[in-house]
Amino acid sequence: MPNPDLLDQAFTRAAGASLVGGNRVRLLRDARENYPAWLEAIHGAERTIFFENYMWCEDETGREFRDALVAKARAGVRVRVIYDWLGSLFRASSRYWHALRQAGIEVRCFNPPRLEAPFGTLNRDHRKMLAVDGRVGFVTGLCIGRMWVGDARRGIAPWRDTGVEISGPAVAEVERAFAQVWAAIGPPLPAEELTGRYLIPEQGPVALRIVASQPGLSAVLRLDQLIAAAARRTLWLTDAYFAGVPPYVQALRAAARDGVDVRLLVPGASDVPLLRPLSEAGYRPLLEGGVRIFEWKGSMLHAKTAVADGRWARVGSSNLNIASLIGNYELDAIMEDTVFAAEMERMYLEDLDGSTEIVLRRRRFRMPRRVRRLARTGAELAGGKRRARTGGGALAGRSEEDVSRVRTTTGDPRGSASRAAAGALRISRAVGAALSEQRILAPTEARAVAAVAIGFAAAVIVIAFWPLVAAIPVMVMLAWAALALFAKALALRRERRRLGQPRLRIAHTRRSEPTTHGAGAERLSGRPGQAEDSEHLSNTERPPAEPRRHG
Repeated sequence: MPNPDLLDQAFTRAAGASLVGGNRVRLLRDARENYPAWLEAIHGAERTIFFENYMWCEDETGREFRDALVAKARAGVRVRVIYDWLGSLFRASSRYWHALRQAGIEVRCFNPPRLEAPFGTLNRDHRKMLAVDGRVGFVTGLCIGRMWVGDARRGIAPWRDTGVEISGPAVAEVERAFAQVWAAIGPPLPAEELTGRYLIPEQGPVALRIVASQPGLSAVLRLDQLIAAAARRTLWLTDAYFAGVPPYVQALRAAARDGVDVRLLVPGASDVPLLRPLSEAGYRPLLEGGVRIFEWKGSMLHAKTAVADGRWARVGSSNLNIASLIGNYELDAIMEDTVFAAEMERMYLEDLDGSTEIVLRRRRFRMPRRVRRLARTGAELAGGKRRARTGGGALAGRSEEDVSRVRTTTGDPRGSASRAAAGALRISRAVGAALSEQRILAPTEARAVAAVAIGFAAAVIVIAFWPLVAAIPVMVMLAWAALALFAKALALRRERRRLGQPRLRIAHTRRSEPTTHGAGAERLSGRPGQAEDSEHLSNTERPPAEPRRHG
């Protein structure tokens, strides 16, 4: 058994989040359990409501939450809302946000397109959380929309998703996570609005970490790798948009080869069908390493969870792809409690009952029809000089591995930004491997490589026959980048002047000829015992030089 103190230290440093005890945690499955709990907390708010979500939809579900927030704001509760520009694009109109602001709710949009940051839109706020009065907090994978509720009258099943309700001192960490993003897109929250951890009484026995990931920090990736290394019995994962990064894929393979029961549950119904083959290309390395993969047979599986050894459990917004692990703001709760982990295991096994396992099967090599006919008749090949090999020869003995699965085809055709980013990453890795030969390409990546090759060939034809068509987008991008850099330079210059900082330049001394210590230096200076070049003075003897100021 690993040293608990050593593991706690490693997890704290990897995640950047300390273990907080004294909490009560309730597992919430799907919208039927999550949404009523959220609305109950909002209706009971007395002081503050912090609500942050990647995607808000202006449908009956979104309007229900809007009306609840508006009612509390008009009752004097301080309500603050964060939504992601890309996640809510075309889903909630300006009228929706105007109604919230008119009621006195402070609403901030995360990272809309800006002239000075043409590529800044790649980083998204993918978090989903709610904190009320420092009393209760929710960390979840659900967004706000009718797809999580479904429509029984039309036969549309709700999306499968998971969240947790937290009561206890860890709610203070959920509030701080909200304040982190709030400060990233505007003036920070007043300190008095945040609840101190020591002011929240203990509510239960669960110890947990609130891991608030930021772009470039990879906190969840580092923590998941440590858990994969520490697991000794089981490691069961659920992910909506799996496109595993190589370090984590290798961690899963190593755990499986060491005897750990590693399982991965993924959607059988992709909301981006065109990217499905790219995700499936990542199955083979896991299957060959001993990882078991299952596809959910119901509606869209949107949950992001993990449970290991009946001890650790993760619930939150982080997908196992580079967009979530490296590029986005994410929020996850990591529970260290055997009772809660056992409940997660039971839920996982129930999900597997509605899933199909993907396995590698042996498939006999099928000879072409003409070769089989010649083999049966014993006719000669190549003008009678060679004889056909019979069905029991080397050709018939060849075999190959294939992936056997049952596939469902329903899904949301509108797609997902995270899924698209994961698919683009897989394409780039496959193409990079094909060009640089840094790794062996899997047979399932042939389609992706061929598609990119066709795209490159089409680009060559366009450039050759219509060069202006190819040049205009490049010119637009370069012009945009130039304007963005000029705008950034002007902003930095105004900031320097506002702070009263002078513009500094480094002055270099030039020597006309080499100098030496002793007599040579004295001859150059014209005075005995003194060298003209200041470089002959030690650091302690050289007088401090004032910087030359220009402008």
